[in-house]
Amino acid sequence: MNVKITTAVASLALMAGALSAGATDLRLSHQWSDKDVRHQVAKIVADEVAAADVDLDIRIFPTQSLFKAREQYTPLSRGQLDMTVLPLSYAGGQQPAYNLTLMPGLVKNHDHAARMNESPFMEAIEAKMADDDVMVLVHGYLAGGFAGKEDCITAPEDVEGKQMRAAGKAFEQMLAGAGASIASMASSEIYNAMQTGVLDAANTSSSSFVSYRIYEQVSCYTPAGDYALWFMYQPLLMNKSTFDGLDEAQQSALLAAAEKAQAFYLDEAKKEDAESRRVFEEAGVEIAAMTEEEFNAWRDLAKETSYKAFVDETPDGQQLLDLALDVE
Repeated sequence: MNVKITTAVASLALMAGALSAGATDLRLSHQWSDKDVRHQVAKIVADEVAAADVDLDIRIFPTQSLFKAREQYTPLSRGQLDMTVLPLSYAGGQQPAYNLTLMPGLVKNHDHAARMNESPFMEAIEAKMADDDVMVLVHGYLAGGFAGKEDCITAPEDVEGKQMRAAGKAFEQMLAGAGASIASMASSEIYNAMQTGVLDAANTSSSSFVSYRIYEQVSCYTPAGDYALWFMYQPLLMNKSTFDGLDEAQQSALLAAAEKAQAFYLDEAKKEDAESRRVFEEAGVEIAAMTEEEFNAWRDLAKETSYKAFVDETPDGQQLLDLALDVE
């Protein structure tokens, strides 16, 4: 009998040790290479937490080595993954409200994006995440622009009759409303599609325009500047129960690291836009700028197309959309 009790106690001790080890060893997954800004954001958090010496180790699994790009939110919400950096709209199938985080004209520039992160709109989005046992550690938006094979794209009338690739369903809806024909494809396929005459113009992120060398195939580029249509929310998320299970020192270290990473993220996002402009200019591509009037014309078109579709498909869509539009 005593042997059985001793064995049981030993087993419980082993289980407790395993749980303790798990609590101090977190797994962070993302889809990008170790040169990408989103990996750098994750690494700042991991390095700062390690430097805080609070018995907390964050192991980063880049390049989809742990979970596929679009398959990270569900394991995160179930506690099978501790942390991830991902475009929140990837989880729009689970939470339709997340589709607002990749919606044309809701965010006009990076400073506006920073205000969006601190707004009642983001509080509403975070409440949806909390229902899934998910929380935000680091807020971040990345921007994008337009590139045209023959013409500049700044206003809705510029896309009429053109064959276009857009980044996201909502952008496809808006561009179709402006008279464009849509060709859906990954950003990695834009180069060949332009080279073979399949595409006249494309919309994607600043970093993708550079990394896929789109400047070799276009005559005009409209980078994100004072006004841009394409902003995609790509936060660093954490399982809420995992965070709540950490001790106070570990939580404080994580939050301090996240604050530093978020400031870096905003600064680097602006730099990516500027760098894309520099690369296209050096390649001899004409640079166009979107005006406030053109931005407002796109937003008016989005209200009739993308926004309407979102409200029709989302139970509390109008309330959420109004919260986003209220952010000045």
